Amino acid sequence: MRVLVIGRGGREHAIVWALSKSPKISKLFCAPGNGGIAGLAECVPITELQFEEISTFAKEQAIDLVMVAPDDPLAAGLVDHLESKGIEAFGPRANAAIIEGSKVFMKELLKNYSIPTAAYESFDAYEPALAYLRSQSAPIVIKADGLAAGKGVTVAQTMEEAEAALKDIMVGQVFGKSAGASVVIEEFLTGQEMSLLAFVDGSTVRLMVPSQDHKPVFDNDKGPNTGGMGTYSPLPHIPESIVQEALVNIVQPTADAMVKEGRPFKGVLYAGLILTPNGVKTIEFNARFGDPETQVILPRLKTDLLDIFLAINNGTLADQPIEWSEEAAVCVIVASPGYPGPYPKGLPITGLDQVQDSLVFHAGTAIEDGQIVTNGGRVLGITGLGKDIIEARQKAYADADRIHFDGKHYRTDIAMKALK
Repeated sequence: MRVLVIGRGGREHAIVWALSKSPKISKLFCAPGNGGIAGLAECVPITELQFEEISTFAKEQAIDLVMVAPDDPLAAGLVDHLESKGIEAFGPRANAAIIEGSKVFMKELLKNYSIPTAAYESFDAYEPALAYLRSQSAPIVIKADGLAAGKGVTVAQTMEEAEAALKDIMVGQVFGKSAGASVVIEEFLTGQEMSLLAFVDGSTVRLMVPSQDHKPVFDNDKGPNTGGMGTYSPLPHIPESIVQEALVNIVQPTADAMVKEGRPFKGVLYAGLILTPNGVKTIEFNARFGDPETQVILPRLKTDLLDIFLAINNGTLADQPIEWSEEAAVCVIVASPGYPGPYPKGLPITGLDQVQDSLVFHAGTAIEDGQIVTNGGRVLGITGLGKDIIEARQKAYADADRIHFDGKHYRTDIAMKALK
């Protein structure tokens, strides 16, 4: 088969890496790809939202499957577009990807089907939102309705911070006009967080191994939220009974609800969950693989990823065996100086050839004059594998230290929650 993956980050590098192991694939492409993906697939200079160029390329190259990885093209209907051209695509259609594309839609779906989540109100005008906010107390959570590259959520510790976040979203439109047209204001929940991704073919839900992300930029969960500074799997401190509770009370009912709403979800459904004293509750849903969760989940997958994609598209997921490794995986994100704020690009990266025990997934890199350079906020994901979290951690951090570019930074406490 000839397969095209859409995207350019660490998630896409991990997907391309997993697909490259499939004996069923004769040729892999990635559009647009990055400096690391180029070692595994032919990178094509087409961006994620160039729908006509993507479909034309797929036709010209006799592509058998287009795997759409990022949120933006899914929400904008790339899968629908490709299907309309007779091209097989993997990922939810736009009417199902809305579960990530609109937080208001997601919260209303959960409320209507009695699926556990934080109490909330949604608003499409600034003044009523501000009035409601002033009737609440901190800490409180402010969410832009639309896609905001993982940064549209503010966990405000003070009312001043909450009001500033609301104004930035709705008046300042810092995440864009459409993303900030509506907001969700919801109660602050405390507890361990868990990322639970699932393969879904409409009604059949097959959970992946659980993982835990680290959103704030600094150690001990300090500083502003990022797209994710590291992750690990498994979660030895979270019992399997909790995972099953999440499946029975949240993930399966959500898939069923989407079918009932005439929006069957086919693809990867990502549940961002929190383990509260009152049970597992939903923080968010995404309509695709997480980043950086994918960088620890796919290295633990023993089954051919292509077989799973095809089973989902064929509606035969229930009959598809899926095997996972017992190994632990820890991914440390190495970021650009200044991230998640403004950061430079084009910094030369050295030491990649010195990596000994880890997988290196490129998130924001490019090739300039034969040299790998930085080209994003999150630059590299260093994934160590081991018999347990301790060994996987040691490998990831040892190799993170072997890689250099000016001003690089990373959290030093990834996966420590599993060891306390």
